[in-house]
Amino acid sequence: MISVLVADDEPLVRSGIRGLLETAEDIEVVAEASSGTEALLLTRRHRPDVVLLDIHMAGGDGLSAAELVCRHVPSTAVAMLTTFGNARYVHRALRSGAVGFLLKDMPPRALLEAVRALAAGGAFLAPQVTRSLLKTFTEHDPERAGRARARLAVLSARERHVLTMLANGLSNAEIARSSEMSEGSVKAHVSRMLVKLGCGNRVQLAMIAYDAHECGSRLSSTPDSRTT
Repeated sequence: MISVLVADDEPLVRSGIRGLLETAEDIEVVAEASSGTEALLLTRRHRPDVVLLDIHMAGGDGLSAAELVCRHVPSTAVAMLTTFGNARYVHRALRSGAVGFLLKDMPPRALLEAVRALAAGGAFLAPQVTRSLLKTFTEHDPERAGRARARLAVLSARERHVLTMLANGLSNAEIARSSEMSEGSVKAHVSRMLVKLGCGNRVQLAMIAYDAHECGSRLSSTPDSRTT
């Protein structure tokens, strides 16, 4: 079973999300929280596979809670669930370690698919969010790009190659096939990059690549909103 914690300060919203998630035989909501502070407390208690956090909540907002959950319970996948698609929220959430950004008006089936992807170790961004990110990262910012390139200087040529493909949405298996490497070698490269760049997950690696424009024009043609 995939265990999920739902955090939203509106009881009806929490109840609706819980009811939807529990229509799936493989998903169980283990706790509900009405604030960011409570979400952190219950996440540390239950250690769920996935936490869905509303961005704006009284008693500790979701973005602050996301940062704390990612820091203190790194085994839990954090996704922001909100009606807001503002790019600055997306950036802060993903840089803090969140691996999902979901909109409350997404189709029910897509929400279930997102939770499964997150529990399996992947990431999921709503298509509207992906478009916002692509627009932001394809607008060249010399200062941001310079900082990102300086960080990437510690990587080997092979690691940069893997990073570019990862940032373009390829899975480990797809990177392995296209690079004539074993999947285990790809995983090892990704693990080393996480340590070298001080990142908590693949999404944060991809964001550094976007900042540095390591993905070139391929960024705008990435076909899928999910990163696995």
